Amino acid sequence: MQNLQVNIQMNSELYLKDPDTSELGKKIVAKGIDLISELGFEAFTFKKLGTKIGSNESSIYRYFESKHTFLIYLTSWYWSWIEYKIVFATINVDDKKRKLEEALNILTQTIIEDRLFLHINEIKLGEIIITESSKAYHTIDVDSENEKGYFEAYKQVVQRISEMVLEMSPKFEYPHMLISTVIEGVHQQRYFAQHIPALTDIDQKKDNIENFYRLLVFNAIKI
Repeated sequence: MQNLQVNIQMNSELYLKDPDTSELGKKIVAKGIDLISELGFEAFTFKKLGTKIGSNESSIYRYFESKHTFLIYLTSWYWSWIEYKIVFATINVDDKKRKLEEALNILTQTIIEDRLFLHINEIKLGEIIITESSKAYHTIDVDSENEKGYFEAYKQVVQRISEMVLEMSPKFEYPHMLISTVIEGVHQQRYFAQHIPALTDIDQKKDNIENFYRLLVFNAIKI
C-alpha cells in the first residue's frame, strides 16, 4: 500500500498552471486550504496567501486566475477524491445493497486524513466544503462555468451513486434529487451541529448522520 500512487485528475480549465507540477504549486494549494480554513473565504486573498508562503502575490496568479477559481479547484479536488474513495470501496462489491451502503458511508462519515496526498489536509478541506463550497456555484456566472465543466467532479459523484440507486430500484424517479439532497443535507447537519445545535439531532457518541441518511435513502427507494 505504501507504494500506491494515486493521481487526482483535474479539469485544466480550473488553473493556468497545474499546481501538482511544482513544489510551489503544491504549497499554494496546501497553505491556501490552511488560510481559508482559518480566515473564511471572504477574508481570504491571494495577497495574504503570498505572505503566508513567502512569495509574491503575482506568483499565485500564474497558477490561478482568481480566488473564485481557486475555491472551485479545491471543491473539485475534494469531489474527485470522494469519487476515488467510492470506486476503491465498491469495485469488488457485487451485492447491490452493500455497494450503495458503502457509497453512502463515504458521503456521510466524518472526514479523516488520507496519507496518499501529503500536501492536502483533507480534514480542513472537508470543513471548507461544509462552510464555503456553495459559494463556488451560487454566483451569477454559474451557467457559463457549468458549461466549462467546472462542476463535473461533483456531478460525477452524484451520477455514480444515482446509478447505484437505480440498480436497487430501477423505477425510482428521483435518484439525482435524492443523492444531491443527501450530500447537501450532510453538510448542513454538520454545520448545524457545530454552530446551531438546536437545529439537528446529532449525538457525538453515535453515527446519527450516517444512520439518518441511510434510513432516508432506503426508505425513499422502498428497500
